[in-house]
Amino acid sequence: MKNVLKKLFKEKFYSAPKKMQKKHTEFTKEQLEQLTESLQKNYLDRGNTKSELSPQEYNAAISGQLYERLGYNRNRIAPWLHQVKDLNDAHILEIGCGTGISTLALTEQGAKVVGVDVDAGALEVAKDRMKIAGYEAELHLVNGDEIQESFKGKKFDFIIYYAVLEHMTVKERLASLQQAWDMLPKGGYLAVIETPNRLWYYDSHTAALPFYDWLPDDLAFYYSKFSSRKNFKDSYRELDDDQLMKFARWGRGASYHEFEVAIAPLKELQVVSSLVKFEKTAFFKLGFKGLRYVRFLRSLHKNLPKGFCYPYLDIVIKK
Repeated sequence: MKNVLKKLFKEKFYSAPKKMQKKHTEFTKEQLEQLTESLQKNYLDRGNTKSELSPQEYNAAISGQLYERLGYNRNRIAPWLHQVKDLNDAHILEIGCGTGISTLALTEQGAKVVGVDVDAGALEVAKDRMKIAGYEAELHLVNGDEIQESFKGKKFDFIIYYAVLEHMTVKERLASLQQAWDMLPKGGYLAVIETPNRLWYYDSHTAALPFYDWLPDDLAFYYSKFSSRKNFKDSYRELDDDQLMKFARWGRGASYHEFEVAIAPLKELQVVSSLVKFEKTAFFKLGFKGLRYVRFLRSLHKNLPKGFCYPYLDIVIKK
């Protein structure tokens, strides 16, 4: 009975419209084996990654790359963005395209995606994923704070930051957001996806600790030893510039403050959509305590849109 209810809930809230589902690529067993080989060679078996994962975690990582993450992007992210603007023939710059999961989900709906990432291995997987699916991909090894110079003269309807702002330094975030906003035409959209909210009271992204993103970087560095995540908490003890940079790359929350500094005062930012509002699942995701906290945050700042109050920043801002 529980599984039946879960399935019905998923179909109600987390399924793409039938018209979009018809465009989803069906992978053969042989194609999945090819993609698995690319994942292992270029992404999962590098450095100490494989040795740090248990067999169960390693298999879960492969499954997530092949199925779960693709399903999430097909059934939740693509429909959400499609509601904001028709993805068919939309020109998208995706910052943080990674292994191409979201790139494929957007391309299937007719979007023209330019993907960038700083991980060369992930980009190799993305190229293979798109090729196996039968699509051409324009993918570049580019830092997020170099987009204006790299794509001078190109026009984009969307510029998307996919799970990437949190891995940038504050300086990099500000430079990249300024560039992205300048590159967008009037009426274009800036989307931020899966970036943990600095204002939220619990960090589920990096440390799995309460109030963690409220701490200054150096204190957070030392406090990381209290995390329950072994490969994270055992990494950082002696503080120097190199270690602090590696620490920051694990992920530090962002908030509306970066957007005000880089783009415009909050009252001038037109947040037109958030994933939570699109899915209408705020109660199921947050519960009474979370909803009270959202109301508390908004009571402190009259111009604060709800999208900046949820645990993760999943928002679209219209220029």
